[in-house]
Amino acid sequence: MKWSRDELLLALHLYERIPFGRQHSRDPEVLALSRRLGRTPGSVAMKLNNLTSLDPEEAARGIRGLVGASRLDREVWAEFRARPEVVEEAEALWGAATPTHQHAPDGRPEWAGATEGTATRTVRLAQAYFRRVVLANFAGRCALTDVTTPALLVASHIVPWSDAPQRRVDPANGICLNGLHDGAFDRNLVTFDDDHRLVIGRRLRDELGGDELSRSFLHTEGVQLRTPVRRALDPALLTIHRERFEALEAA
Repeated sequence: MKWSRDELLLALHLYERIPFGRQHSRDPEVLALSRRLGRTPGSVAMKLNNLTSLDPEEAARGIRGLVGASRLDREVWAEFRARPEVVEEAEALWGAATPTHQHAPDGRPEWAGATEGTATRTVRLAQAYFRRVVLANFAGRCALTDVTTPALLVASHIVPWSDAPQRRVDPANGICLNGLHDGAFDRNLVTFDDDHRLVIGRRLRDELGGDELSRSFLHTEGVQLRTPVRRALDPALLTIHRERFEALEAA
């Protein structure tokens, strides 16, 4: 039975959250999606491997996937990678098919309805997808610390989506950070050097006292970001963030 566009969007939603080594018929998330689609686990696993064959980042790592991607596979893949609104469409489908207990960065349950108007709905869908994929890209763990409590983790944009709307749902533009480090990173009080090590700025250092929280924060200076599971961070975006940080430090 041929795959529909909606089914492919759901497969891509899962594809972006699990690495190649988990794209098999025994993986719990593959099994869950197969039940929702009414397809066999083997069929879902094969489709994920077909999608792998279209992924230039996997090809660069020497991972080829399975041949046999259809024309529709290629069309939907291209849409998904190029158009944020298609990713938001996939998130809407996923939310409709999957009961969620995920929480937004403010700790409240993610919105899953269509009652707040088109603009709010688009923002919520984008936020929900971005959070899912960024947290998955760091295996549900802060990239700097050992924090794994979901309510304390934030999918932090490297470059704000208002400045880079085409990258608003791109996992290469996101780092999983705990709320404290996210707040400092979002306000350009900290950044990361070329080796992905945390740099704490003068403006923040001057404000930090000698209490335990301050000492804990300073203890992370020089710590290197964990390596993402699925998508590498975009060095060009990290450079943009670092240049803004340096400009503010020099002011």
